Amino acid sequence: MDNTRKKILIFSIAYDPFWGGAEVAVKENTDRIKDFQFDMITLRFDKKLSKFERIGNINVYRIGFCGKNVDVSDLSKFPLKINKYLFPFLAFLKARKLHKKNKYDIAWAIMANYAGFCALFFKIFHKKVKYLLTLQEGDPLEYYRKRIGILFPFFKMIFTKADSVQVISKYLGNYACDMGFKKKPILVPNAVNVKRFSREYREEELRALKKELKKEKDDIFVITTSRLAKKNAIGDVIKAFEFLPKNIKFLILGVGPDEKKLKKLSIEKKMDKRILFLGYVDHKVIPKYLKISDIFIRPSLSEGFGNSFIEAMAAGIPVIATPIGGIVDFLFDPDKNPNKKSTGIFCEINNPADIADKINNLARDSDLVKKITQNAKELITEKYDWGIIAKDMERAFKNLK
Repeated sequence: MDNTRKKILIFSIAYDPFWGGAEVAVKENTDRIKDFQFDMITLRFDKKLSKFERIGNINVYRIGFCGKNVDVSDLSKFPLKINKYLFPFLAFLKARKLHKKNKYDIAWAIMANYAGFCALFFKIFHKKVKYLLTLQEGDPLEYYRKRIGILFPFFKMIFTKADSVQVISKYLGNYACDMGFKKKPILVPNAVNVKRFSREYREEELRALKKELKKEKDDIFVITTSRLAKKNAIGDVIKAFEFLPKNIKFLILGVGPDEKKLKKLSIEKKMDKRILFLGYVDHKVIPKYLKISDIFIRPSLSEGFGNSFIEAMAAGIPVIATPIGGIVDFLFDPDKNPNKKSTGIFCEINNPADIADKINNLARDSDLVKKITQNAKELITEKYDWGIIAKDMERAFKNLK
């Protein structure tokens, strides 16, 4: 073990193989930061997962009880759901044991959830260890207040006891201050592996995938890569297809608690032949699906940042989104933001007819598509590549004194 590098202990509810935006951010940043030693405590969930393994630049310690052949949807069901409630206590005990051996310099909580409570407990008992809170929250912020209930004063301590708060959007920076953090939050947004998402595939590879998905010559594929949950409003897109021509089809990559309800809705609307639920797709394969698609959409009800949007931008397809949360930091609409280079299109929240209108506009206006995709790719390459962002994250660690 290298004792010359500062040591960071990460608390995260989930990690490999359950990749969301927060988990991808941890992996991409730590892979590029070599001046620190990273350990992580996370939940195990599945018996196939090792209690310890090294993933990239992180020593990963998994705790909690397990099931067999677990998928993402199982994590929110009994009995595995109980793991989340036990995590602050089990992880705290594991952290104390690891700290005796490794003497950590920084405790890093990934989101103000159960991981945040664990970091708070650790900070209370180890005052000399600096505590960094990262906010990656995507659900509506009032959602957290309702779930916490009478524990809300303790929840606020996750913010007030932090030595530093790193946020991925201005929206979440305001949230941190509203929750009582007295300093200025550090803005380090999420990013995208531009090289991976902008890569060109061999034509025969793309042709094979199109054939598999039965994409005809005149078909237009609208795609989303989203957790199938209320906040991503995929049901509004399904309803929008009532207003769209039959050659426009919808690829849904992702799983979640609303999957059955959304499939039922597509059948009720007689759209099940045009709407393809592709389930979980490995993050490394997503660029290929974006490359055979024509429009990306997610009409979110809330969004801390939205990695999927900038991944689509890097892949070179136009993006439709709602003007909420962290999205407004990087998506600029030609009508709503006339003083900025257009990087996407805004649609109205909870409005299937308007969603259909925006999809139709992009399907018909190749000049508009060319303009916004060029501008978006330029913005992502210059500001939102992990190679750039990781340097900012490294500075955030080094400035934590």
